[in-house]
Amino acid sequence: MTGDVPAPASTNPGRAPGLPRRFVPVLATVSLLALAFGVGAVRYDDFATSQVFANLLVDNAFLLVLAVGMTFVILTGGIDLSVGSVLALSTMVTASTLRAGWPTPLTIVAVLVLGTGFGLLMGLVIHHFDIQPFVVTLAGMFLARGLCFLIDVESISIRDETFRGIAMGVVELPGDVRITYGVVVALLVVAVAAYVLHRTRFGRTVYAVGGSETSARLMGLPTGRVKVGVYAISGFCSALGGLLFALYMLSGYGLHAVGMELDAIAAVVIGGTVLSGGSGYVVGSVLGVLVFGTIQTIISFEGTLSSWWTKIVIGVLLLAFIVLQRVLVRRRQ
Repeated sequence: MTGDVPAPASTNPGRAPGLPRRFVPVLATVSLLALAFGVGAVRYDDFATSQVFANLLVDNAFLLVLAVGMTFVILTGGIDLSVGSVLALSTMVTASTLRAGWPTPLTIVAVLVLGTGFGLLMGLVIHHFDIQPFVVTLAGMFLARGLCFLIDVESISIRDETFRGIAMGVVELPGDVRITYGVVVALLVVAVAAYVLHRTRFGRTVYAVGGSETSARLMGLPTGRVKVGVYAISGFCSALGGLLFALYMLSGYGLHAVGMELDAIAAVVIGGTVLSGGSGYVVGSVLGVLVFGTIQTIISFEGTLSSWWTKIVIGVLLLAFIVLQRVLVRRRQ
């Protein structure tokens, strides 16, 4: 009887039953993070502690915020090369306005408006003139970096008592673990971003544009507004990242965050977001930043290795995850 014939367990024996292929890169990142942290725990004393793990967030809160903004952009199939320069510009504006006697809340608002406006302008140029995001954001990178040195060619120390008080403040967690206010802000940004991407029409349109902009437009989705919007979000995150970096360094400098845009892109890709757009998760970008931080921490514990080994390892991992994405896309086709 036909009813007695069992159904096949899986059409792909190389994959766990019921596991969507889009989750594979994120699971690979989780495994990589566990492996890296496990190696550190076995090799070094006092590595596998709650405070060491918390320090991964403390030392990379600004990169986490940048990665969130970059996730929105890459999900649409775009790229933003200006984030590191906008972060540096934000530190310069923060330091210079505080030096001029501006109240801290006014400085924070001004920096966030500046960053959002900068991203919005790039988004409008990309959309209305149909120019490649690489070219527009490359121009934005040079513009923002140049504006830093119009403000001052030297580093500006931040001596404002309110700002320094925020920078020195800590949040006590169970187990005698301490995190900074910057970590709290970064985690709030992650939570809001995850909600927007997975629970709002804007977020669903972001994925649709990355999957196929033409199809999304034929479905009547506001593709133009979304494409402009993701660059405004990236600009906002860059400015907020600049504020967190200023809290971390207590200075503004035009050479802050040189190359950090590449760190953000690497963290997002290692976290499983596909460079061509349409697939990826904010939580994956968080994991990518944690992998980045874990590698830095291992090198710090080792003591004899150059910090450039971080770049070497991240480069290898980035290439491996791009190859993994290509393999998954080909199997899907």
